[in-house]
Amino acid sequence: MEKTFTTMKQPRRRQSIDSGDKSFTCDQCGKTFTRHSCLKQHQLIHTGFKPFSCDRCGKAFTQNSNLKRHQLVHTGFKPFSCNQCGKSFTKSDGLKKHNLIHTGFKPFSCDQCGKAFTQNANLKKHQLIHAGFKPFRCDQWGKSFTSKSNLKGHQVIHTGFKPFTCDQCGKTFTQSGSLKKHQVIHTGFKPFSCDQCGKSFTSKGLDRGAGSRGTPRRSQASREI
Repeated sequence: MEKTFTTMKQPRRRQSIDSGDKSFTCDQCGKTFTRHSCLKQHQLIHTGFKPFSCDRCGKAFTQNSNLKRHQLVHTGFKPFSCNQCGKSFTKSDGLKKHNLIHTGFKPFSCDQCGKAFTQNANLKKHQLIHAGFKPFRCDQWGKSFTSKSNLKGHQVIHTGFKPFTCDQCGKTFTQSGSLKKHQVIHTGFKPFSCDQCGKSFTSKGLDRGAGSRGTPRRSQASREI
């Protein structure tokens, strides 16, 4: 007797997921999803409702999974490491964004000055410079900054803490950028020269005490480097 078999039909939901069919669309931004439950979770973004809060810092999230990823910040656990420089991250997308630095690929360019960035977020921060918008204000001096990170770097001045030390003369600085500028002194490299007297300097700031009114310019040697 010949055996016959019936083919079981896959549930419609399973079939749509396997085929990549995204039949659930957000009516606000147009993003599509394979499951109705995923669409519902996504729509919380548009409502601003964030029911999941971190018990350490109070930061709130629309999804519990995002809260759990955030909580890794407080543990110090960074499972995603760069195989080129060793820098670690709490999230895989943080590592992906970081990896662009090593490729030199900067797809986001400023339409005003042409400066390029690896991340769109960094471009947006930069564009505040051109707008003159400085929302972050120091409560001690009143000085304003375009980004929170720049404000924090400035506030170290008020603490007197200088963690960056020159390995040649021992001079200390509050910021790594200031240390790097200082270290040029020890190399003897002076890329900026006065267009009136020809005197050279390590930085754009001329010796104002000498009464020079010339403007600094990069030396030919530094332009060719």
